[in-house]
Amino acid sequence: MNRLPLLFAILFIACSHPEKTDFRSFVAETSSIIGKSNYLNSPFLTAGDRVYLVGHQDGTFPELGWHIKGEMGGIWNHPIKLMDGFDVELTWADKTLRLNHADTFVNYPFANKHGYALKDQNLHIERWQFVPDGKEGIVVQYLLTNSSTAKQDFNLTFTGHSDLRPTWLGEQTNMMDGKDKAIYNPESDLWLVKDSINTWYTLFGADQTSIDHQGSTTPYSGKGTSASLSYPISIPPKGTKVISFTIAGSYASDEAALTTFQSIQRNLISDFNEKKLRYEKLANQSKLTIPDKHMQEAFEWLKYNCDWLIRSVPEIGTGITAGMPDYPWWFGVDSEYALKGYMAIGHKEVVYKTIQLLDSMSNVVNGNGRIIHEMSTNGVVFNKGNINETPQFASLIWEVYQWNGDRIFLEKYFPTIKKGLRWLMTENDANKNLFPDGFGMMEIHGLNSEMIDVAAYTQRAFDDAAKIARELGDPTIAASYQEIANNLKIKINQEFWSEEFNSYADFIGTDKQALKLIDDAIVRADTLNKPWAVAELNQTKSSILKNPSSKPRPFVLYHNWVVNTPMEMKIADEEKAARALVTAEKFVNPFGVFVTGIDRDESAGSDDGSFKGSKVFSYTGAVMTLPTGVLAVAENNYGHPDKALNYLKKMSRTFSYALPGSMYEVSPDYGMTTQAWNIYSFAVPIVQQFFGVTPDAAQKKVLIKLQMPTEWNEASLEHVAVADNEVSIFFKRSGNQISLKVTQQNPDWTLELILPKGTKPDYKIILGKGDSIEIDSRLKFTSASKVVELTLMLKD
Repeated sequence: MNRLPLLFAILFIACSHPEKTDFRSFVAETSSIIGKSNYLNSPFLTAGDRVYLVGHQDGTFPELGWHIKGEMGGIWNHPIKLMDGFDVELTWADKTLRLNHADTFVNYPFANKHGYALKDQNLHIERWQFVPDGKEGIVVQYLLTNSSTAKQDFNLTFTGHSDLRPTWLGEQTNMMDGKDKAIYNPESDLWLVKDSINTWYTLFGADQTSIDHQGSTTPYSGKGTSASLSYPISIPPKGTKVISFTIAGSYASDEAALTTFQSIQRNLISDFNEKKLRYEKLANQSKLTIPDKHMQEAFEWLKYNCDWLIRSVPEIGTGITAGMPDYPWWFGVDSEYALKGYMAIGHKEVVYKTIQLLDSMSNVVNGNGRIIHEMSTNGVVFNKGNINETPQFASLIWEVYQWNGDRIFLEKYFPTIKKGLRWLMTENDANKNLFPDGFGMMEIHGLNSEMIDVAAYTQRAFDDAAKIARELGDPTIAASYQEIANNLKIKINQEFWSEEFNSYADFIGTDKQALKLIDDAIVRADTLNKPWAVAELNQTKSSILKNPSSKPRPFVLYHNWVVNTPMEMKIADEEKAARALVTAEKFVNPFGVFVTGIDRDESAGSDDGSFKGSKVFSYTGAVMTLPTGVLAVAENNYGHPDKALNYLKKMSRTFSYALPGSMYEVSPDYGMTTQAWNIYSFAVPIVQQFFGVTPDAAQKKVLIKLQMPTEWNEASLEHVAVADNEVSIFFKRSGNQISLKVTQQNPDWTLELILPKGTKPDYKIILGKGDSIEIDSRLKFTSASKVVELTLMLKD
């Protein structure tokens, strides 16, 4: 392009004096976690809302991922990829060393560091990565420390491997990949790379002047290219040299990429400080302090993980993504679980943006209230929506409304809910028995009849939609929805229950459907060497053949985790729930709950090693955080906080197991390195059940119903955001005495407390004038003060 030299010249004038900073000084007093040496050959993430980097903890950039095979690593600026990675070489007169295998990896909430110990060269090198908020670029900084008493001189060569290519499903929006071409401009001392048939660009350069540049063939597959810049390095005895590289990109224009490069170099210190302060605020929201410091740390970092997964593509929208590195785009059901957790930790704005994105794209693609399942970052919807995603959207909207009390928000999405529930029952319930047919959470071939999770989430959806209708002044539709919800609750408990297995059934279907699924399940169990499952399945098959039915009936075949959703939604009868929760305990290992129960074997209770996944990516045999979190929620729903805590402990064992500061999708170290719905599995049990925070923002009221595990004799949860209020809870148990302190920022709100089981009020201190108190099984404070303190005695 003829204007490139002019643009480079402008950039040279504008940013020839970039800000210089040592990242070490900016992470002082910031939490960090050191990685394990045996997981250096596994992925890490440097996160940003526009750009992110995925490589291995040893500093290398292997071709990784399966969604776009071998392309999910490197540097991405969705909907395009910028680079496959980069390399650095150090050259002396007699030798060259490549920094390709770090000795250490340290993760920070908003940055990360690789350590290289070059003992023979008396050098220690740190490589840092940082992505500024809202910018299409990343900074890579090298700190080179000379441990000798002599001056050291050598050259450092930085080689960037471009791969300007489209995201998944790009071809469906005419995003065709062309050959990359690199152009070096001596005035700006930058490489700019362009895709030959698109306006896709990436560029890179350093904060000092190079002495050489070279182009080369990329070592990676694809249509990228490689280019390098060399710099003289001189380090005094016991001294340190800092050199920073900026990598920027754009899928719109070269001007945009150059402007981003300039902005990052000019504003690095302020960008770093702003992101650091924002993360400190994240840590302070719903701040948990408990005796179990490992779980406490996990909860703090899960809040950071939530931020890592935000993806913004201005032309499409902003929302949370499902997981990294293979699900860096938007999902319906993943968001419907995760956003409940996001609200509980006060990460509200991205909740609203994600809901808006899902709603708008669902209306464009479906137009009938059906909620999409999966959408790539170029706006192409891969799956128009599984059946469960539509009812779960309704419940998400009601849950968010409890936290924000925003009637306009409720009015905005109720039309989608009404259309969705109509679609759910008119187009997916052929026999009109109130159980919609189709795939739910279990993506097993053939499991698309009347699924237990679809039924449970449908019941909750109608119950929540009835509440929305009442809130918006439509008693007629509220009554209609409530009648369906009430009938569904009865029918689920009657028709899905299996006395033989003490469990809710996987599905209701015909004998023919069940026999086909049993044959498939036997093959699966036999392949996985699960003889107990093969025997049970054969017995079930024999029973069906001996006692045939001409009508659909419930079947327990897979023991899938979704059989626990009636307890998660608290629609199971007390007696059935008690039995089903005991049954669920059979299908666990030290890390959590099996996705499919028949994958369990006799070693499941003690097997705490790495997950041995198949060569082709598969969830067969997996234990996952979502099923485990669902059981934690379920146990709490029926008054078992100690058992709920046990499930949280199982999940906590996976925290930092492979990637420091994160929790894998498949426990303990398989699949996505960071997963959105993990926050649901922790925040809902902790914030809303153990501490009992039940918001009713529309009424300016917060109900506190403590249900504290016996191991937590002292615990606090501070700065829980509820609309324009903020609540903190401090709990202490000593002997037969419980001390409870609840504070709020806004004295116009009502605090309502329900006493923990087995306690009675002994004395009370109510601070402020005009307070009122009612003593019975419920303590209600209409308080003009900001602090309520109680001391409770355990009953004899």
